[in-house]
Amino acid sequence: MKKILISDKLAPAGIQYLNEQTDFAIHIETGLDEAGLCKIIGEYDVLLIRSDTQVTPAVLHAATNLKLIGRAGIGVDNVDIPLATELGIIVMNTPDANATTTAELAVAHLMSLSRHLPTADRSVRAGKWERSKLMGTEVAHKTLAILGFGTIGRIVSQRGLGMQMHVIAFDPFVAPEIFAELGVEPVSLDDLVSRADYLTLHCPLIEKTHNIIGSKQFSMMKKEAMIINCARGGLIDEAALYLALKNGQIAGAALDVYENEPPAGSPLLELDNIVFTPHLGASTSEAQVAVSVEIARQAVMFLKTGEAVNALNLPRLSAEELKKSHEFMNLATILGKMLVGLVPQPLQKIEVATFGRAAEVAVRPISIAALVGVLSGHVSTTVNRVNAENLAKRQGIALVESTSRESHDYISLIKITGFCAGQTLSLSGALLGGRQPRLVCINHFDLEVVPEGTLLVTRHDDKPGVISAISAVLGNANINISRMQVSTADDNQEAMAVISISEALTEALLQQISGLPPVHNITQITL
Repeated sequence: MKKILISDKLAPAGIQYLNEQTDFAIHIETGLDEAGLCKIIGEYDVLLIRSDTQVTPAVLHAATNLKLIGRAGIGVDNVDIPLATELGIIVMNTPDANATTTAELAVAHLMSLSRHLPTADRSVRAGKWERSKLMGTEVAHKTLAILGFGTIGRIVSQRGLGMQMHVIAFDPFVAPEIFAELGVEPVSLDDLVSRADYLTLHCPLIEKTHNIIGSKQFSMMKKEAMIINCARGGLIDEAALYLALKNGQIAGAALDVYENEPPAGSPLLELDNIVFTPHLGASTSEAQVAVSVEIARQAVMFLKTGEAVNALNLPRLSAEELKKSHEFMNLATILGKMLVGLVPQPLQKIEVATFGRAAEVAVRPISIAALVGVLSGHVSTTVNRVNAENLAKRQGIALVESTSRESHDYISLIKITGFCAGQTLSLSGALLGGRQPRLVCINHFDLEVVPEGTLLVTRHDDKPGVISAISAVLGNANINISRMQVSTADDNQEAMAVISISEALTEALLQQISGLPPVHNITQITL
């Protein structure tokens, strides 16, 4: 009989669901410190937690029978995931179980801002009757702008459409068909902020989205616009927000999350045209029940069928499977990262083809590894070979696979083709000596590139002086070129260069190279 330990408080509905299962023994013991957990964890197959239990290396090493750690909620900062992966322990969470409650809080803030509800409440309590001062605005027929169109953003969009709002959204990793299906207009980031009456944020906090809304974006917004953040602190430049609110660049703001929590000492606390809540996005009784029931169901499904829903790491692979496919999967992941860096629009479909010896191993792990490369860093959850395919489907990305024993000039070859908005881009890779990954072709340009570090990919006129001009810009900026590959096409007056550089270029340097007359475009990729 499989044994499940619940070490944090779960909602009774989740515990009831587990108790209804006849094949498992359930034990609840909360408030355990590291020593106490280490003492008993070796007995259990599954550990279900919330945020209080600290799953440390000591706990993991003591968990000799543990197969699954299930987090009722999203955050897993209290779990050593790399070590869990190394030990073959799956870690899963419930990323969508509290999506509705977070979306509803954003809508509540939207309505509160529209009708000055906190100010009105304080006014009445103070014995005032300021009806003319507290004139509000209708939300119907206004533009609701959503930054990030994942699960929560899509729920918010449906609520907005239900209130007769015009809904627009920006998410470069969602296919146009998804927007069309939900009746939402996809726009650029600049259009999003400039057209917004209400701008609500629902994207993950990653390097590219840190301070994604700053002084530039506030300068583009309507003076009547209001901004809402129930996603992650750090998406908004709080210093720029303070100035925008204080100087009347925008009309109001509502924050549930902050760069530092709680936001003690923040100058934003001095302003009257902003509303605060203390990170209440998941704080409803329904959400607490939902995450508890969902993690219980996921744990039971895993124990009964082996399916790891919402797994954040990799299940254990057999030594034989890993030996056969590991290097090919690594190459596919690299090609996926490069593909998403080079395509100009959201991907709608990816074709993965294996040739020669690469076709002798199963294509599915290679395809999933390519999806990991495409999605990593572009969605709110950790991407791995367990969840990559489901995440791709959610983003509207179709996957097509093929194999051929033909070698195509290489003993083994992997070709990944991305389709977006009527355009295609193909990357081919091979293994040098069976182990060292190489990029060998981009569309019809033959190359041999070591895919590591920071790469510049240029398309430029095939004529003398172009490479020296690019090199001059890099040299003047003290950027070292470690490798360079240049390729020309037989039937084209265009060339391509892939340049390995010592450090990433600033936007200003990229613009300087892009401004060279012979250069058609330049893309920077960091692997």
